[in-house]
Amino acid sequence: MIKRFLAVAFVLISGTILAQRNSASPYSFFGIGDEFNPKTVEQSSMGGIGVAQKENQYLNFINPAANADLRIATYALAGKLSFVTLKETDATQSGNITSLRYIALGFPIGKKAGLSVGLQPLSSVGYSLLNQTRNGDVIEEVNKFSGTGGTNRIYASFGSYLFEGFSVGFEAGFIFGNIENSILNQVRNVAFATKYNQDLNIRGGQFKFGTQYKTKLTDKMNLHTGAALTLSSDLSARGSERLFSLIFSGSGQEIPKDEAYNRGIDGSVTIPLRTVVGFGLGKENKWYVGFNSEFSGKASGERVFEDLETAYRYDNAQRFSIGGYYIPKVNSISSYWDRVTYRAGVRFEDTGLLVKGDPNSTNFTAINDYGINVGVALPLPRQISTLNLGFEYGQRGTTNNNLIKENYFNVRLSLSLNDIQWFRKSRID
Repeated sequence: MIKRFLAVAFVLISGTILAQRNSASPYSFFGIGDEFNPKTVEQSSMGGIGVAQKENQYLNFINPAANADLRIATYALAGKLSFVTLKETDATQSGNITSLRYIALGFPIGKKAGLSVGLQPLSSVGYSLLNQTRNGDVIEEVNKFSGTGGTNRIYASFGSYLFEGFSVGFEAGFIFGNIENSILNQVRNVAFATKYNQDLNIRGGQFKFGTQYKTKLTDKMNLHTGAALTLSSDLSARGSERLFSLIFSGSGQEIPKDEAYNRGIDGSVTIPLRTVVGFGLGKENKWYVGFNSEFSGKASGERVFEDLETAYRYDNAQRFSIGGYYIPKVNSISSYWDRVTYRAGVRFEDTGLLVKGDPNSTNFTAINDYGINVGVALPLPRQISTLNLGFEYGQRGTTNNNLIKENYFNVRLSLSLNDIQWFRKSRID
């Protein structure tokens, strides 16, 4: 029954993931949008740790070497509800957005290896920004920036033990998507407005390698270490750009007039080299505390976003996460809440994005991000599957230098469904 359910869910949810809008952030204006580091709800609830963690019933999107520990077929699907408040120096705006985060399947291959496959969004563009130039109470000029779209990732990930405690893994992914950006300019007492449209198709591959090692420190404590390396990827960015004049009808509809140019774009977008290293201490089925350190190089967009390079640029990025979980009594019969997994963690991130808030200034401001996370894994009745809930409060950006600060609250929900019968033939007595 569960196989049929997952087959139908994969078809329906895959289409939704590809078509959805995942971001309401003004910072999705830059590059290929608001990028998502692939993580499960369980990992996000612990601040984003997981490069060293070994689990036999949960998927691990951070380190492909963790697939070696899969012992039962595991299906995972997740969604997120975000509440965002945007603050400027003298204005505040709030909104929310619901999105599906991933659908994935993992299963063991023999006793020392495992494979997982899945679909998840990688970045999202979803902004609408208005900039006005005033002379007293009179609006002299209006610029409206808007964008939609994003990229998605299909991946296959394999992990295997080389010897006891030590596993290696490899992951191959294909990134694809569409991004549309536009800038509308209108000047007071000028009959025609001007609009610039850009439409891009993003395509390319991505590869990741990982290792994990687990050893006993004492009879009750294990040491976990791990590392993952995502190679730099040059994604093709092909499409078109158009500059034209227009007027507005009485109902507000755009009516194009003269066209300055309509030409093709053939460029590339670089996703930089990314490394994640970490370690953890824990007792199986009882508690775990881990630390992740992540570094990535500079992103770039050749012949794609060059007209905006004076407004922003990229530097090296880094992220630090610490978190863990606690299970009071994993096999408790008397108390359901003793079988619940309780998770918590924090993360601090320098995104590598530098933005110039004032076009007349030469100063760029670094955009930082941090989040505080808690979560629970609720066992489902008469199953080894769980319903995972995660909550995150975070802040990104600043109101300094005419920029925008985001306060956000994320609610994450996932199902981790386990089926021990996946590869066993049915028997009729």
